[in-house]
Amino acid sequence: MRAVDVRNYALVVARTNYHHGALREALLKATLELIETEGIGAVSLRQVARTAGVSPGAPYHHFPDRAALLTALADEGFRLLADALTEAHEKAATPTEALEAILNAYVEFARENPAYFRIMFRPELTQPHKSPTGAEAGEAAFAVLGNTVAECVPAAERDVVAIAMWSLAHGYALLWLDGQLDHRVADPAALSHRVAALVTTLIK
Repeated sequence: MRAVDVRNYALVVARTNYHHGALREALLKATLELIETEGIGAVSLRQVARTAGVSPGAPYHHFPDRAALLTALADEGFRLLADALTEAHEKAATPTEALEAILNAYVEFARENPAYFRIMFRPELTQPHKSPTGAEAGEAAFAVLGNTVAECVPAAERDVVAIAMWSLAHGYALLWLDGQLDHRVADPAALSHRVAALVTTLIK
């Protein structure tokens, strides 16, 4: 009896065990894994298929090209971010505490999900005509911040304060992810919370 190549057999089993919905999730998960381990430059539909353990043609059932795959990942990231910000808001006792919690949640999301965060704001993936659902998810995430700011400051200042708070959290998150704080700050996480606490006291 001919010996069975266990590795090839396992790959065949993996390929046949994905039903339609699970395949899409497996491809997104494999894309995240590639970005985290090798960077976005390593992402191709063929490499994603190999990482997910499916046939080279399998990704085309859900994604016509690499951009569509990355856009879907960005959309998912915005939905997860909106959920994280909403949860932070709901746990706070007052509007200013909610704003502080949201700033912290934004930075923590970036730190815990660097692959998502780097994909979400790539200019070529955030054009509304390319991803209406992604645009909606991004607006939903920003609305959590905007609505919280509206609870804290006069109407005339809301847009300015919301953009300022977003810029602060986003800029800090990028500096941390890019390693720019490593030689300047002993504890970037602790400093992030101190900054959020400080800026929210200014609008009380």
